[in-house]
Amino acid sequence: MAPRRQRAVLITRPEASSAGLAARIAALGYRPVIAPMFSVRGRHVPLPPSVQAILVTSGNALPGLQPTRLPLFAVGDATAARAAELGFADVRSAGRDAVALAALVAASADPAAGPLLLASGAGQGMSLAADLRARGFRVLRRVCYVALPVQRFPANAAELLTSGDAHAVLFLSAETATAFVRLLPPELTHALASIVALAIGQRTADVLEPLGWQQIRRARNPTLDDVLALI
Repeated sequence: MAPRRQRAVLITRPEASSAGLAARIAALGYRPVIAPMFSVRGRHVPLPPSVQAILVTSGNALPGLQPTRLPLFAVGDATAARAAELGFADVRSAGRDAVALAALVAASADPAAGPLLLASGAGQGMSLAADLRARGFRVLRRVCYVALPVQRFPANAAELLTSGDAHAVLFLSAETATAFVRLLPPELTHALASIVALAIGQRTADVLEPLGWQQIRRARNPTLDDVLALI
């Protein structure tokens, strides 16, 4: 009798930030398949003078920053762990989302102590900056990377969907889900009837709703741990 083939989980986030996630999925007994819906182009951002702390809403921003002893406030635990690995000495995690990040910064920093550097992607971070400015902080928003949608549905993703080995597809943002829906070849839609979609939040789940998934599971909280708990 042929050995049973290992079920797989498709990871749709950019490849540079998927290694740790893939390892965690493998530890759960599934074969990780990385098929990014976006490519990331980073850019270096020098540290402005008199900044009291750095805010990061995605791990994609970290390669564009020089490690420092200044406090670095990260949106979640995965981003915080990556910052520590890159050499940032004082890393603090909000553990959830931008709302939690704003609350953590407001409880930990003093508006009179100097501006905050918000390192984010192009088109991102505006609501967080507005929240903190309303609390009296001066926020210097700098773009550390640009996320560009891929032009074609990844070949390895198409192969997995048609193989019958896919257990789930993991989505960590509504933007990624939107790219997946837009790029998915029509002839592959039927394959989703036996596959679970794992969504980090309600917006992401709403984007995925028109497709005929076996099930859409939404994380209780917008964290990587809660998404992985859905598997």
